[in-house]
Amino acid sequence: MVKRAVVEIDEEKCNGCGECIPKCAEGALKIIGGKAKLVSDVYCDGLGACLGTCPQDAIKVTQREAQPFDEEAAKKHVSTEKRPSRLRNWPVQLNLVNPKAPFFKGADLLIMSDCVPVASPDWQGTLLKGQVVLIGCPKFDNVPAYVEKLTTIFRDSDLRSVTVVNMEVPCCNGLAGLVMKAMSDAGKKVSVKQLVLSIEGEPL
Repeated sequence: MVKRAVVEIDEEKCNGCGECIPKCAEGALKIIGGKAKLVSDVYCDGLGACLGTCPQDAIKVTQREAQPFDEEAAKKHVSTEKRPSRLRNWPVQLNLVNPKAPFFKGADLLIMSDCVPVASPDWQGTLLKGQVVLIGCPKFDNVPAYVEKLTTIFRDSDLRSVTVVNMEVPCCNGLAGLVMKAMSDAGKKVSVKQLVLSIEGEPL
């Protein structure tokens, strides 16, 4: 045991959102029993890459007696650890979802084009931050049906925010437009943020 910097989590503040999990490259953090917890001292390098990701300010780095950081053990742990899905709703396809589903109530909504999860394979870690998620294709799917369904969701669900993520290719450009059309038809004013990804999956 040595005295060194190690992550400490205030479980009273932690709401289990999991935003800190993907920021730890060593896999030292995990959601257990609805709270973020330090799996083992040996996986924590104490550098605090997870700091600033917690909306509850529940994470800090403290000096205490701990086992030394073991880089090789951390690499092995990451290679064998299966990260749990962060999905909060099912289904996710806009064609299939019930617009009156209870998970929409008061939610932050993430609407993505079908290609986004393919271009950005770590999208759950980089894009999904506690939101309800929907996916669809503005080129090949029924756009009027999309608008009608989203209008119902926007009108009835008291959403907190909407984030639209689409690819840079022309066929994806209509996604944000149909979202704004539905918002107008619903007579609602909800914060809408748009993110465009390159074909390499990087934000533009």
